[in-house]
This record gives sequence, structure tokens and C-alpha cells, in this order.
Amino acid sequence: MGAAGAAAGRGRAGAVSDRKRLIDYPRAAKYGWQRWLPSWKLVSGLCLGFFGSLVAVAGIGYAMVGVPTEENAAARSQNNVYLWSNGQQMVATGSGQNRQNVTIDRIPKAMQDAVISAENKTFYEDSGVDPMGIARALANMARGGDTQGGSTITQQFVKNTYLSQEQTVSRKFKEMFISIKVGTKLGKKQILQGYLNTSYYGRGAYGIQAAAQTYYGKDAHELEPSECAFLAALLKGPTYYDPAGNESLDPAANKDDNLKRSKERWAWILEQMHNDDKLTDAQYQKAIKEYPTPQGRKATKGMSGQISYLVDTAKKYVLNHSDITEQQFDQGGYQIRTTFEKSKVEALAKAVKKIEKEKLDPEKRERDKHVQFGAASVKPKDGAIVALYGGAGYENGHFNNNADTSGVPVGSTWKPFVLAAAMEYGTYRSDGPLSPMSKYNGNDRLKVLNNDGSYVLKKDNTPFLQKNESPRPWGYITLRKAMEQSVNTPFVQLGMDVGMRNVRDVAEKAGILDSSFATLNPSFALGTSTPSAIRMADAYATFAAAGKQAAPYSVTSVKFNGQEIDGFEKPRITQAMPENVANNVTDVLENVIQNGTGKNALSLGRTAAGKTGTTDENKSAWFVGYTQQLSTSVAMFREDPKSAKLLSMNGTAGEESIHGGDVPTLVWTEYMKAALEGKPDLGFPEAEPIGDVQDAVGAPSPTPTPSETPSETPSETPSETPSETPTSPSPTPSDTCGFFGCDEEDNGGQNGGEDNGGTDGGASSEPTPTDTNLDGGSTRGNGNGGIFGGPAG
Repeated sequence: MGAAGAAAGRGRAGAVSDRKRLIDYPRAAKYGWQRWLPSWKLVSGLCLGFFGSLVAVAGIGYAMVGVPTEENAAARSQNNVYLWSNGQQMVATGSGQNRQNVTIDRIPKAMQDAVISAENKTFYEDSGVDPMGIARALANMARGGDTQGGSTITQQFVKNTYLSQEQTVSRKFKEMFISIKVGTKLGKKQILQGYLNTSYYGRGAYGIQAAAQTYYGKDAHELEPSECAFLAALLKGPTYYDPAGNESLDPAANKDDNLKRSKERWAWILEQMHNDDKLTDAQYQKAIKEYPTPQGRKATKGMSGQISYLVDTAKKYVLNHSDITEQQFDQGGYQIRTTFEKSKVEALAKAVKKIEKEKLDPEKRERDKHVQFGAASVKPKDGAIVALYGGAGYENGHFNNNADTSGVPVGSTWKPFVLAAAMEYGTYRSDGPLSPMSKYNGNDRLKVLNNDGSYVLKKDNTPFLQKNESPRPWGYITLRKAMEQSVNTPFVQLGMDVGMRNVRDVAEKAGILDSSFATLNPSFALGTSTPSAIRMADAYATFAAAGKQAAPYSVTSVKFNGQEIDGFEKPRITQAMPENVANNVTDVLENVIQNGTGKNALSLGRTAAGKTGTTDENKSAWFVGYTQQLSTSVAMFREDPKSAKLLSMNGTAGEESIHGGDVPTLVWTEYMKAALEGKPDLGFPEAEPIGDVQDAVGAPSPTPTPSETPSETPSETPSETPSETPTSPSPTPSDTCGFFGCDEEDNGGQNGGEDNGGTDGGASSEPTPTDTNLDGGSTRGNGNGGIFGGPAG
């Protein structure tokens, strides 16, 4: 064909093709999207490839993991090493010594049945893996929560022996592969034996043998069914199910709540065992008849003297400032550098023992029995806890850390917060800050006023009368003088005028935790709150640092197997109150030592400020004082060893009554002499005049000047008649009626000052006001937190 013909042919073909495309366009437009769909062959191939890959990955995972043994866990068990602030070793303590594996024939069948009935009823039938539990864990992870889900006994055994306690997706998959392999390689009895030998039961006890010895002082094979149920209950979480309590780790883990949880879980486990036909009717009735109370805690190697309380404080700080669990921590391998200075810790313990020996004789005097001390020393402008005194030591059966516990009211050591609030916020009657030279009524049996001029009323609608310890008619005296002699009535009325919420706000910003505040009522001004010795030392350090506040801390660094763990930087410093407010409080508290109830601290021989405190019926006595270098608090109290209720110290040390200016001040002074030896006397910043003089309602004008010279005769501070003193309930910060109850009688303070006519008195019974004029001027919000901040810890 010629060129022309070929061209014509192509033209006709092109025309036909174009017409065809035009004719087919609607169908192409309708079905053109199908061109993007893969064929069924491709889909099938991809699915087969995907599932094949999963099978391959699973196969590889299964082949790569090993089968754990109980020895794995024992090999991973290490000591935790605690260091002094200078880096020298304080103590090495861990779980390595408290573990002994036993064979399944040495584990009571009741113990085996208890954990199966409570945790994994299908243990003998299932494959060892709970797919739904893993699915829930992955779903939680996808939602941003933790990945912890339900686990079988096999999975728990794997986690105990082979894996870390971290909650991650990779760990869950690894747990699944290992569990599957364990289920195929080990018999059920071996798995159960391994689980019981590697589980954590609290108190540093790993494994059923260690648990039996720790809680019941017997070998595992000697355990009764009732005791087995108790130990099985601990596996739910020993922090919250040990009836001895773990308040140092979490305030919610107190003895009462833990005992309640333990009894409920114990009874439920026995019921499950009965329902599962693991206990006959007769066996069940015998087991459920009486709760098997375990033994108390025992001191472990190296945990004697004050070391036990230092470790307790540091461990609590680590757990509250990291994601490390108690079980992980007790597994060991951590190096903890603390803020504690060995010389100061020893000096504080020596000071307590010296004054105890001089003043107390429990062999001869009944009232000298059960006396306890708690103390702490903190660096101002830093927050480092350099020393503490927690009690007589674990080796003497004293496991509560008195330096870091609540429940002991602070009494008149609270008054500086009332004064600080007045100098910062003023009162409802003032135009600004209030001068400490303002005068308030210091007479006994004062009728306290609401802001509208009405009386604060009791439940029977009669006026509430605030008492001092002494009936001395002080008349209208300056707040400075009232602080010097610790007269109660001026500060109760001042608190009402300032607003108790403002007082609380100032105390909280200074370092007092929300959990330790008492009910806001007139007695709040007199120290019904129950902060720890650590927190009181830290709050007074805020005054020492001209208003700068740093939260107390006990750990500067943590390493795990040599690797630094983040989260242990120094707390940041904040300006908690105006500098001149803090300096004026310091000026007033200097005068307390120079001329008032704190005169016993004069023998320190250097510039210092402080405040005495004593509570109702002399159930506690405090001294909190400071220089620019150190702020130290000392608490003294008597406690019933059975009920843990505070007891009166009237008659203790052979004295009619014990006050904050007596034994606690002597301990404080003895310690501070040693702690500050060789250090310069820095004095305090000059306090500039602050606020206006605004006398209280009713003050005569011009105000007559009463004699403010304290009497030298102790006869002017007679004790109040005990007939008006209601029985105080157990001191708990959560008591809605406060420490002094809600009795309707006018219960006066029982807390004298020095033998100079001082009235370092406790609070009276708490009234029930008809209106809540407790806010005074402006109010602020409240915070929260544990003993070291965070969740309580």
C-alpha cells in the first residue's frame, strides 16, 4: 500500500477508535474506578503473605525466648546501696537474703488452692495465656493508659522471673511468647511452684518460704489454710493488704484501712476455696472462724538505729518521684544518694538520748513510759533534709518514722502562720497589712467574735469561750508580746479577723501539706493541724530564708545498674511570702527566745528564732527554731502502744506538765550546738516596719498599758481543772471534728509555758459556729499532696 493509502487507513482507524471511545465513555465513566481495585488473586496473595509473616514472626519469637526458672529471679536479686550526702556508703540492703525456694511438696495444698481460686480458676485447663487480657492491655495502650491487663498464673510467673515490671507493648508480646513456651515445656505443678517461689509478699519477702517466716515465723509447709488465704491476699498488693500498714509509702495504706482490706480479701479467698470445693464445710468453718493476725515487723540486717528511718524516708521519696514500683525497687540494683549528713544525724540522735537520760526514768515514773521523739533538720533556701530522728529504732520494735508521720498536733508553733497571714493580708477591719504591735485581748475565757460583731456560738447557742492556760488578766497586749508569752486568746481572735483560710494559705505556701490541715474553726489558729516534723522544719525554713520556700527532699540522685535515673533534681525555689513579712516573723520569734517561752534556747550562744508549742492535756510538745543555716523541729509525745492514741504528759519527767519550752527546746539546743559548731553566726536580715497598728475590737483608746513583765513564779500558771477537758479521740488529720473533738464544754488549754507566767496553751474544744465567718478578708485556694508532695507521699 502506498503512503497515501496507509495514511488514509490510519485516519479511518483513528476515526473508528475515537467513535468507539465516545460510544464507550458512559460505561468507562461508570466503571473506571474498578481499575483501581486489586484482583482477588492479589488480595488472597497479600493475606496469605501477611499471615505467613505473622506465623514466621511468632515462630521466630517462640524459638528465641527461653524458659525461665526460679533461679533466674534469685540471680536478679541485688542489694540497694544508700549513700550519705558526701557519697560514702550508708548501708546496703536488699532482698537477696530473704528468699529461699522450696519444692511443691513443701508448699501446702491450701496455699496452692488459695492462689488458684483467687487468681486463675482455670489454671489447670488453660494454655497459660489470656488472649483477652493481652487484648485489653493493648487497647489500654492505644488509649494512652497503661498496658496492664489480666494475667494468668503462668504469665505472672514469667513476669516475676524473666521480665521487668515495666508496662510496655514489647514486654506484653514477649510475655505472651514466653508464657506459651512455658506452657508447653513445664508442667502445671512446676509453674505453680515457680510462681509461689518468686512472688513478692511485702516486707522484703520474695517467695512463699520467706513470706511464711516473715509473717508467721514458721516454714511454709506448716501454714494453716487460714494463714494461706492471708498470704494469698497479699499478692493483690502488699502495700495495701499488709495489716501492719505502709503509711510511709502512701497515707492511704494506713493500718486501719489495710487491716480492713486484708480481712475482706482473706474472707473472700476462703469463700472462693469453699465454693471451688477446695475446702470442706468443716474446714471452711474452722478457717473463717478467726483472722490469722500476722507477726509485727522485724528489723533486717543493717537497719538499726536511725539508719532504718533514713532508708524509709529515702525509699519513699524515690517511689513518689519516679515510676519505679515497690516490687521493682525491692528487687535491688539501685544506688541512692541521699541528703543526709552523717555527723548531723549522729548529733541529733545523741541530743535526744542525752536529754532522755537526764529527764526521763521509765523504771521509776509511769508517766515517763511510752514517751517518743521525732525531729528533722532542713537547710533553708535549699530544702535538703540533713538529719532526722525517727524513733528508738526498728531493732527496738519501733517501725513508725516519727520524723515523717502525721497525727501529732503542733500546738502554738502554728501561731507564726497566723501572724504572717495578718502581716500579709491584713484583717477585715484594716486597709492593709497589720503591725505586730497591734493589741488584742489576752484575757482568759475570751468570747470570740465573728466579723459581723456577733459571738461565735456553740451548739447550744451560748458564746464560745477561748481559754488560756493561766487565768492571768493580760488585758490588751501587742501581738509581739502575745507570741513571746504564747497567749492563746489574741491569736484565736486574730485568726478570725484575718480569715482562717488565709492562715491556711500562708501555711500551705510555706510548706505545710493539705493532708495535715485540721478543720477550719477558731481552734485552727492554735495548732490543731498535724504536720510532720519534716514539714514543720521546712515551713520554718521559709521564715529563715526571708520567704523563699523549697520543698523538702532527701535524695539527690538514683542510679540503676550504674545508669542515672531522671527526676531527682533539686526542687525549685519560690517566693512563698513577701520578704519583709518573713523577716518580721523572724524578728518576733527572736524575741520568743530572748524574752519568752523559748529562753532555754539562749544557751545556743548565737542568733536564733523559734517557737514553743504544747497541746491539750500536754499530749504533745514542740519546739521549732532556726538560724539562717538550719531549721530544726523537735516533737515530744506519749502514745499508747496498743491504741496509738496520744497520752497526757502531765507528770512526765517529774514535772507537773511538760511544755515545748522544756524538753523539746533542750533537745533542739543540744543538737544545734553540735550541728553549727565552727559555723559563723549570720544573724538575720533587718526587718523593716510593716503595716498599721490596728487594735482589736473593744480595745480602749488610748489603750492602758498593762504590766507585760512576766512573773517569775510558776504559781501563776495553774493547770485548768480536768473536769472541763473532754476525752480526746485518736489524732487523725481526717477527723472532721478536729483533734480536740466537738464537745460542747469550754475546754481550756492544758499547756503552760515557762515558769514565767507564759501560757503556751492548747486549743479549746471546737465550737460549731452559727455562721462561718472564718474567711475574714480575701481568700485563696487550697493545694494538695503527700508528705513529700505528689500523691503522699
